[in-house]
Amino acid sequence: MLSDTHLAPGSKRRLPDAVYDAVDAADAILHAGDIVTADLVHELSGFAPVHAVLGNNDDAVLAGMLPETRVDDFAGVRIGMIHDSGAREGRPARMRRRFPDCDVVVYGHSHIPVCTSGADGQLLFNPGSPTDKRMQPVATYGVLDVDGGRVVSAEIVPLPVSRPEG
Repeated sequence: MLSDTHLAPGSKRRLPDAVYDAVDAADAILHAGDIVTADLVHELSGFAPVHAVLGNNDDAVLAGMLPETRVDDFAGVRIGMIHDSGAREGRPARMRRRFPDCDVVVYGHSHIPVCTSGADGQLLFNPGSPTDKRMQPVATYGVLDVDGGRVVSAEIVPLPVSRPEG
């Protein structure tokens, strides 16, 4: 799972190699918005089907192709997605109201990785950002393993700290 990649056209920034390794092994790629340009959606779709929502920084092309929210079923697990889940306070109840039939809600916007049980056991998952860690100690992405109608595992994966060459 990805969010907040913020890869603008012409930028020298790119997804870290570890993320490419992860999406290469994925059955599906979930992106919780702030993709910025459709080029990344097209690139990621070469690895696996992409399920994404619109972020507040996404361009007009993405606005025409991505929904603000979505719900998909993966191996019997219903996953809701939204970019901005609102303030931390009240989030579990708010997400349960917004996605009442979902087992998992994936969101982004804050760049703060979160993997926690919400209201009535609903898993709330923000993969953070693999390219723009902001105030976090490291950049991150997420891995969710589902099978047989249940979440087998959910993990925030920290990326190695890159050091300048020289």
